[in-house]
Amino acid sequence: MSLAPTNGFRWLDLPKAVAGLWQGRIESSVDESKSTVSFECPPKHLQELCTYLFSTEGYSFATLVAEDETFEWVLRYIFYGGPGAGQVHVICRSPLSEPCIPSISPQIHAADWQEREAEDLFGLVFEGHPRLGDFVLHEEWPDGVNPMRKSFDATRPYAHRERDPKWQPESILEARGAFMMPIGPVFSDHAESAHFLLETVGEDVLRSIPRFFYKYRGVEKIAEGKKVDDALLLAERFSGTSAFAHSMAFCQAVESLCGTEAPARAKALRVLLAELERFRHHVAAIAGICSSTALAVAASSAGILEEETLRLTGRFLGHRYLFGLNTPGGLMTDFTDEQCREVNQGLWRLLENLRTLQDMLRFTSSFLDRLEEVGMVSQEKARSYGLVGPVARASGISRDLRISQPYGHYDGRFKFHVPREEEGDGYARLRILFSEAEQSVNLVNQVVSSLPPGPVRVPLSFSAGSALGWIEAPRGAAFHWIRLGPDGRVLRYRVMTPSFVNWHGFHLAAEDFAFQDFPIIMATFGLSNAECDR
Repeated sequence: MSLAPTNGFRWLDLPKAVAGLWQGRIESSVDESKSTVSFECPPKHLQELCTYLFSTEGYSFATLVAEDETFEWVLRYIFYGGPGAGQVHVICRSPLSEPCIPSISPQIHAADWQEREAEDLFGLVFEGHPRLGDFVLHEEWPDGVNPMRKSFDATRPYAHRERDPKWQPESILEARGAFMMPIGPVFSDHAESAHFLLETVGEDVLRSIPRFFYKYRGVEKIAEGKKVDDALLLAERFSGTSAFAHSMAFCQAVESLCGTEAPARAKALRVLLAELERFRHHVAAIAGICSSTALAVAASSAGILEEETLRLTGRFLGHRYLFGLNTPGGLMTDFTDEQCREVNQGLWRLLENLRTLQDMLRFTSSFLDRLEEVGMVSQEKARSYGLVGPVARASGISRDLRISQPYGHYDGRFKFHVPREEEGDGYARLRILFSEAEQSVNLVNQVVSSLPPGPVRVPLSFSAGSALGWIEAPRGAAFHWIRLGPDGRVLRYRVMTPSFVNWHGFHLAAEDFAFQDFPIIMATFGLSNAECDR
């Protein structure tokens, strides 16, 4: 299996290659301004084409966008590649009366959860999928209700279905002495609901079966019919710890649809704010890892650094979690060069303390014993499951949307290093967090040193159509796809978050390790339940 696009292969070569392989049975179109190739693919060739893109040309699977139009289903499979490989949209259509689509999950396991999600929310059936049902919609939902269908009335309450008193959780192990240990769905502190069923015949976890969506909020459904500004509020609020990243991806999708670019100063400030959010997120993740190993002093030190970062953010930028700053066309407010310099100086002071903490942890043997060679994920598995962000980079996959799919001012004008580790264990993930936090401060320093003058916002004229926005969020690649109607209101909004993608592969790290390692492995993944249960 290729891990990167074929040497010398450019996205513009794809239509010719596909035409040669499928003898004109798949139509193509090219949008050079967006480095995107679109294929109109009949259902019977869907598996073959997607497998070719993923396995032969090394494209990663980004998301599946399902739409029920008046007379047909429209499924859009979005792939993205490395530098120079662009994006590929595979569009598959089927009559509305025929909701059966071939599953690509047996060939592209990264699509597994996304097909299960579409089956629950739209009522689609993915033929050949090994397991459908009981995913987003838990057993309380009435049979035959699919909340993302246009026919679903979100304003009308639906009676909950009574639970089956004989219901038992799914089990896989049948060996003598096997037992199941439930973790969650209720956790202490601020953690949101999630359930993990750990199966074993001894002390090691042999199977980990996750269950999310206890707080499915229907963000994509709520967005339908709303004005863009109202939908933006949803985009930045379903995951407060990555609020700026998600709102920026949403705004970039709207700007692309309107054919408008944010001003240069806004683009530069967006880099500053995005990296500030990444730094704060990674410090919080480091604090969580220290806490999971009962290293109280280190956890307190990292917690203090997170709080100091939040106070720095709130003091100069108006909100501790950067709400209310992004808007289609730029930023809601400008910041003086002096304010930006003070943020930069504050970050450098925090980085020095973070480096001190890192040096202390490097030589704490009891801490390293809980992380090294624990929760390992191989590069092959990380690729197969489409893992993203620090989790993937700790397993040898260095893809980062800031470089592979440049956006805004991540266009080569700022120099930074994308760290990569090979071990794929908890300690590798921790090292990635420290390295990326340092690179974020480096990026902020470059922005502050070259801030362009000018406005931070331009007006937009909304038009009908669809577009994709993307960003390398703190936890990894995030994609926001939006379709607007002639009146500028949202017809369809699709969000794919890094937590959704990485929770899918979390069991890879949890299995074949001891029960007591489970909370530590979870902490090294640093994921969000809220970002998954959107």
